[in-house]
This record gives sequence, structure tokens and C-alpha cells, in this order.
Amino acid sequence: MRQTRLAVGLAMSAALLTTATACGSPQQAATGGDGASSAPVKVGLVYSKSGPLASYGKEYLEGFKAGLDYATKGSNKVGKRTVEVTEVDDAGDPAKAVAGAKDLIGKGHKIIAGSTASGVAVQVSALAEQNKVLFVSGPAATDAVTGAGKYTFRSGRQTWQDIRTAAASLGDVKGKKVTVFAQDSAFGQANVAAVKSVLGGAGATADEIMVPASTSDFTPFATKAHDAKPDLLFVAWAGTTAQAMWTALGQQGVFDVTTVVTGLDIAATWPTYGPVAGKISFLSHYFAGAGGTEAEKAMTDRVTKAGGTVDLFTVDGFTAAQMIVHAAGSTNGAAGDDADAMVKSLEGWSFDGAKGKLTVRAEDHALLQPMFNAKLTGGATPRAELVKKLEPEAVAPPVATKK
Repeated sequence: MRQTRLAVGLAMSAALLTTATACGSPQQAATGGDGASSAPVKVGLVYSKSGPLASYGKEYLEGFKAGLDYATKGSNKVGKRTVEVTEVDDAGDPAKAVAGAKDLIGKGHKIIAGSTASGVAVQVSALAEQNKVLFVSGPAATDAVTGAGKYTFRSGRQTWQDIRTAAASLGDVKGKKVTVFAQDSAFGQANVAAVKSVLGGAGATADEIMVPASTSDFTPFATKAHDAKPDLLFVAWAGTTAQAMWTALGQQGVFDVTTVVTGLDIAATWPTYGPVAGKISFLSHYFAGAGGTEAEKAMTDRVTKAGGTVDLFTVDGFTAAQMIVHAAGSTNGAAGDDADAMVKSLEGWSFDGAKGKLTVRAEDHALLQPMFNAKLTGGATPRAELVKKLEPEAVAPPVATKK
């Protein structure tokens, strides 16, 4: 695994960083006459400004800016300290992310956030743990972030919550047959493993239909899905062949024999579902209007005023800013230099987010949150509509084993 190959290098680099940042005067904050720090609270955002997940990164950044304005009541200050945000583009590359995070830590940043990609989140988490800095991961969904260590938190959902949301249409999954229809890739295999772990562990029978990445004719695979007649067909797909794949499932009558569930992606992808859009049951982390909360309204107003559009991962940035402002403000801003104090303030904290009530579980830092079932309507210009809101406890992952 990539993490294993980098472990020695990370440990050596982290040790050097820890020594450097412990040396004193260059990194010490200035203090005011009352003893409170007047130096800025330094926040480093390491995220995908470019690369394959750049659209996700853009949403995250817009949400973060809105959340910072909301959480500081427009002041951009925690106590008497200004929040200073530095952006680093990792382009979805773990090596670039680690290099960028090392540089920020070396310059005195005690708070790192972002991580659009799961591979990035795992590597930056290891670095944060070694250097004892607060890390709030972003849209990265890997379950590995939960329970990764004392200093690692997340502002988005995780794969376990996705899968439980997908299964909501089945009710009790015990004895039910679930088939994963996925690309034969790391992404597809990860989804197969997650379904077998989450739903298989709850008593379902789980299998898979894996489609080679080079496939252009999806008819044989769609036919196989039709003939299997599972109780639930979970589709895990990404990329330019999505429209052809959905067309084939429709043509082979798959929607007539089973419930088809997939994740609701960003709004720009909705037209690719074509004429079958209204037949798909969508699991949703978030879409504009899903929360129905005052915080969501505040987020939407700020993002729109700034020229942005609220979408899938806007909420992750907004939530991250809320968490960081709370953590840094736990001792009138002084905690912005004290990672242990920030950790203590976040563990067990419940707050009103854009999605609804959110809780940072103390035991493993999972973010307990509502999830949504949705449908698309509107034909050529699809609109997302809420079918059901799942409360946090209904989709809460099991407590992760401490690493």
C-alpha cells in the first residue's frame, strides 16, 4: 500500500518538523497586554484546487469561506485573533499533499484541513498525528480516517454512512440479496468491499458484477444484472461511460426487476442519467436544500452572494470552518496554538450544521450526521427532491478500533 511505502520517510520528516517547531522564538505567538495571543490563527487548506477532483475542491473552498464568515459572525476573528488561511493545491496527489502539509507545519500551522481525495486524507492524517497538529479532513470518504488518531477529525461523511443510506429502501437487510454493479478498478473494488462489510455484516448476501474499464458495450453486463434479480442493485460508477452504462441498464429492463441505488453526485452530472433518472433511488450526502436548516440558509446566502453555487461538497467546507472556529476559540483563541486543547473541545461536541444536528463522536471522531434518500425529477433539466431524511443514529458507523 502507498501508505506503507511512505511510512519511513514520513516518520523521519515528521521528527525533523517536530524538532524544528519546538525550538521556540520563531514560532512563538505574540501576546497582548492581557496575556492572550494576538498572532493570527493559522489554518492550512490542503485540497484539490486542480486535478480530477477540482470541482469538488471548489465547492469545499466556497463552503469553507462561507462557514468561516458564519462562525465568526463576519469578523474573521477568534477572540482577538484573526484567522489566516493559506491554500495549498494538492491536485489529488498524496505526495503533493504531504509536501504541502509539511511546509505548512514547518511554518507554524497547527491546523490543517481539506483532503478532497481519500488517498490524500490517509497520508495527511499520518503526518498530523506525528506532528501533533489538528487535522480536519474534508470530502474524502474513506472509513480509514475515522479512528485514525487523536488529532484527526472529519467534516464530511464516510463510506459506511453511504452504504447504510443506500440500504434504507430495503428496511431490514437480513436475508436480502445485494449485487454491486461496478467498474473493475480500485474504486469499484472498494465499493464491493464496503457493501460486503456493511450489509453482509448485517445479514445480507452480497455479490458483484465487475465491468472492465475498457468496456464499450454494456449489454452483456446489464443482462447479467437483470437475470440475477437481486433485491438491491448498488451501482458504483464514475467517468465518461456512465451515460452508456445507465442506458444499457434501462434497455435490458433492470429497473423492472430490482431496486437500483447509486450515490447522487454533483449537479453537473445529473443529466447523464438520461431517461432512467426517475427510476433510480439515490443515496445522498447532501444536495442544495436537503437540510432545511437555518445554518443551510446562512451558507446558501453567503455562497450565492460570493458568486458560487451550493452543491454536494459545499457543506463539508462549511462544517470544517465551524469545527475549526470552535476548536480555536475554546480558550479565547489561545487554543489555536494548542492541538491537545482543540482536540478536547471537539470531542463529543454537538452543533447545528447545514445538514442538521452534527456530533463529533468522542471515541473515534466519527461525524454523526443526517443522510438523505433522494430522487431526480424534471426530465432534461433534473432537480433533486428529498425522499427521506435519515437521522444520525440510523446511519452511525460502529466505533472504530483505535489505531
